[in-house]
Amino acid sequence: MNTFLANKAEEKLGDRPTVTTNEPNYRPNETMLALRWYGNKDVRVEEVPVPAITEPTDVICKVTGTTVCGSDLHLYHKEIMQLQKGDILGHEWMGVVDEVGSEIKNVKKGDRVVASFQIAFCKEGLSSMCDKTNSSTIQEKLYGKPFAGLFGYTHFAGGFAGGQAEYVRCPFGDTNLLKIPHSIPDEKALYLSDIVPTSYHATVCADVSEGKSVAVWGLGPIGLLACKWSKLSGARRVIAIDNVPARLALAKETIGCDVINFSETSDVVAAIYELEPEGVNCCIDAAAFRYTKTMLHTVQRAVGLETDSSEVVNECLRAVRKFGSIALVADYAALTNQFLIGALMEKGVTLRGTGQAPVQKYWKDLLQLIETGQFDPTLILSHRFQIDEFRELYEAFDKKEYGIMKTFVQTRFSGPPAPGTPP
Repeated sequence: MNTFLANKAEEKLGDRPTVTTNEPNYRPNETMLALRWYGNKDVRVEEVPVPAITEPTDVICKVTGTTVCGSDLHLYHKEIMQLQKGDILGHEWMGVVDEVGSEIKNVKKGDRVVASFQIAFCKEGLSSMCDKTNSSTIQEKLYGKPFAGLFGYTHFAGGFAGGQAEYVRCPFGDTNLLKIPHSIPDEKALYLSDIVPTSYHATVCADVSEGKSVAVWGLGPIGLLACKWSKLSGARRVIAIDNVPARLALAKETIGCDVINFSETSDVVAAIYELEPEGVNCCIDAAAFRYTKTMLHTVQRAVGLETDSSEVVNECLRAVRKFGSIALVADYAALTNQFLIGALMEKGVTLRGTGQAPVQKYWKDLLQLIETGQFDPTLILSHRFQIDEFRELYEAFDKKEYGIMKTFVQTRFSGPPAPGTPP
């Protein structure tokens, strides 16, 4: 279902009831810059109203750091349902508290905070699966139950304005914001919003532990950090698979992985068996559904016979050891063809979707690892941009130009660059 039909269907079915609104009030006579979506490869930085406290559990933040994620490219290419013209994008952001609602207790004006990319109030920290914050009836019909509302990720994910902006309204601010100590710069804290806990969660779901072998498909920020977490977990060998030379070099030289360039190696599975004759214990699919290798899946996606390619998952199923584990952390959306279900059953493989990572389950512990220097997310930070350069950033990131790995996008509220980070 394309985004136009999905929006029409949602309009007819009506939204699911939620405990917070995605339609905020606005401050009179105040404007900000924000990145808005208008169509396929059409995003624009525009001046828009500043959100105001709308509910007593809201917090308004001045954004001091944001970024673009690989999953944002699905929106850029109009591949996720229920996009609407004018949507403010961006699910990774941090900032300074500017105003709090009357029921907020944990943060105050002036606190430095990072936001979970999901909107929830789960006491168990399973924030990505909150039942009460996503208004999409379409997602409920498709999946049975929807995941939580997300910042800046279409009305399929609740329709909340995102963090690629100068101000953000954060519902349930006591739960969805984590205070950051002054010892941690914005350039490290920002990535607790998504990629640090998401990559860690992928290794948990893949059952990575000391002495095991691991293969990771896709060396974007999630894949590279999953390689790093696997090494820190004591994995005996980590095999990193991609076709971008700079990413492969980082995986090999900085993280210590064996690497496979799938543009130069026609049979990735055979290459893995050369390194691990019994197959790998753990596989992590951190690639993206929009990248296809064969003409068969390219055509099927183009004509709408499938939304997602099964090619990487099938490579995982063939490469994993008997009774091994596979974690799918890549964004898969709906339906696929030619899925190798026989290998899943006959090899006794545990195939687990990671879901949107429950950021709040992990972020306090991971914050401590960053603060003590045991984990440094800036190993993948390659570029710094200004907020008014977002349109050009999306275009360059989509084309994999300029060696962009992960960016830090600053606003008028950002401080000076931290030592050792891009100027």
